[in-house]
Amino acid sequence: YKTAMLVYMVFMFFWLMNFIIALEEMTLAGAFASYYWAWDKSKDIPAFPLASSFYRCIRYHTGSLAFGSLIIALVQMVRAFLEYVNRKLKGTENNVAKFILKCLRCCFWCLEKFLRYVNKNAYILIAVHGRNFCTAAKDGFFLIMRNVLRAFVLDKVCDFLMFISKLMVTGAISVLAFFWFQGKIPFFEKVVPDLNYFLSAVILTAIGAYLIADCFFDVYSMAVDTIFICFLEDLERNDGSKERPYFMSKTKNLQRIMKSRK
Repeated sequence: YKTAMLVYMVFMFFWLMNFIIALEEMTLAGAFASYYWAWDKSKDIPAFPLASSFYRCIRYHTGSLAFGSLIIALVQMVRAFLEYVNRKLKGTENNVAKFILKCLRCCFWCLEKFLRYVNKNAYILIAVHGRNFCTAAKDGFFLIMRNVLRAFVLDKVCDFLMFISKLMVTGAISVLAFFWFQGKIPFFEKVVPDLNYFLSAVILTAIGAYLIADCFFDVYSMAVDTIFICFLEDLERNDGSKERPYFMSKTKNLQRIMKSRK
């Protein structure tokens, strides 16, 4: 009975956490997509795009959020079970079982990463079109496959820039904390606490700064992914003519991209 309750609580924890992440992603996607698909960027955007997107998610797409997060939670439960088995096998000498277990752990890790990527694109299309989860996941997957090179380059460049930005923010805060706890910042010497090991406080500050920066830059990452998906859909649905103009901003950089595509 206790084991069953523990498994149930762990599973519900995974499901709830993934549901919250899915709700966050779809809410942000709806807000950013409302900007992209607004014909007049200064007039057609809703007054409160984030609140409007959150309401639509809760009102119309709770089932899609629950289903998408359920899939991830099931994979995470399998991974947790494999980790449990791996700990049980640490004292044994069955190399074949250990090898198979490592292969399974690697496969399910890759599967979770793949499903998270598919889910994110599905949430974007659900926020834009209001489709069901399975249809949005299928359409998003094939949309990326038709533009796989662009998607790969954008994903890697975005990840690199986000990582560098997080390191810069963390480094700046860490340096500031170092001088702060040493009392070398003018006008603040008297309010600095007297610590025996000030480096511990600096390390904790650096960790906290990185976690906060990670949360903030995740919003930028979602914005990039949403605008990119909307951009690909815009290219396929419209041709830039007067009858079917593009919804993208009329900037020179985007025009260069369009010319290179042709």
